[in-house]
Amino acid sequence: MHITQLETFLTNAGSRNYLFVRLKTDTGLTGIGEASLEWQEKTVQTLIHEWVEDRVVGVDPFDREKIIGGMIRDQYQGGATIMTAISGVEIALWDLIGRACGQPVYKLLGGRCHERLPAYANGWYGGAATPEDFAARAREVIRRGYRALKFDPFGTAWKTMSDEQSDTVEAIVAAVRQAVGKEVQIMIEVHGRLSVENAIAMGRRLARYQPAWYEEPVTPNSLDLLKEVKQALPFPIAAGERLYTLEDFGRLARTRACEVVQMDLAHCGGLGVGKKIAAMAEAQDLSVAPHVSIGPVALCAALHFDWSTPNFLIQENFAEYDVPWRNDLVCGWNPIHNGEFLLPQQPGLGIELNTAVCEKHPYKENSFPSLWNTKWIQGFTQTTAECPE
Repeated sequence: MHITQLETFLTNAGSRNYLFVRLKTDTGLTGIGEASLEWQEKTVQTLIHEWVEDRVVGVDPFDREKIIGGMIRDQYQGGATIMTAISGVEIALWDLIGRACGQPVYKLLGGRCHERLPAYANGWYGGAATPEDFAARAREVIRRGYRALKFDPFGTAWKTMSDEQSDTVEAIVAAVRQAVGKEVQIMIEVHGRLSVENAIAMGRRLARYQPAWYEEPVTPNSLDLLKEVKQALPFPIAAGERLYTLEDFGRLARTRACEVVQMDLAHCGGLGVGKKIAAMAEAQDLSVAPHVSIGPVALCAALHFDWSTPNFLIQENFAEYDVPWRNDLVCGWNPIHNGEFLLPQQPGLGIELNTAVCEKHPYKENSFPSLWNTKWIQGFTQTTAECPE
């Protein structure tokens, strides 16, 4: 079996564009992956066809380690764009391998390690401005069955905050905690907004609300600063979504700069590299909770990784707070039920790409604004989904 064709499909889903990859073989099997990267999907698409395609067409998909390792070596300059292009194809290779073997990908990655796969909701607070808004939306999340949720209460803060801004952040966190009760986990997202001093000061104010973790409190590339924040606060730190190399994750694990490692499998090299990162984290008693803020193929790939990874903790889920046609992009697949993910049953990733739906929703330039522009707070979710009774 060898790959005969590589195709890409670009589609818009409200505040995001999704880029899907499909590989075809001489045996008639296909495999799909996802190479979405915020604001850079067209650039990734160009890289895939300009550079990756020649390195994939004609090869045996079972030679995945050689194919992906060679591309990571050969790309030379590094960075999120090329690593996303490589990752999308890597995920598609796993889908092909699973289909060829007649097995779900998680079984090929090590088999089932967990009895259940908990989710935390993200994307639920779009348009929320006041503490009361956040509280009302948080209660709706709990009605869906979630026992964990994540949110960014920091608005457009950058490095420092006024006393008024700090008071607003605390009021939002307090309102969410009161709305969901003590038993629900709340994850506080910072998006790398703060200086070390401000991150520590704000963390100490928020400690009374018992956050499950404090995510990316400082710039993502300075692990020394991250560790400084971690050592000053009494609750877990999560980070890693904006690291892209095995070497960076090796440093993160060795320095124990956080407790929860959040590699993004669609950006760091794919599932195989993700398993190596998880092993390094496990050796340092760190948990992993893959970051997934993009489309349904990337989420599905993460779920196969999660089921098969011993030190997996909890999985992010945007799926119920996206556009209402999101699941139609992959023929109606919906893995979430009552705040938990279901075990995949079909060979490969277990999903098919619906290209007709992709065509109905064409690419939109700059559909997601900067996280330091107030528009992101109002517009980053477009869902019209109904809450179940």
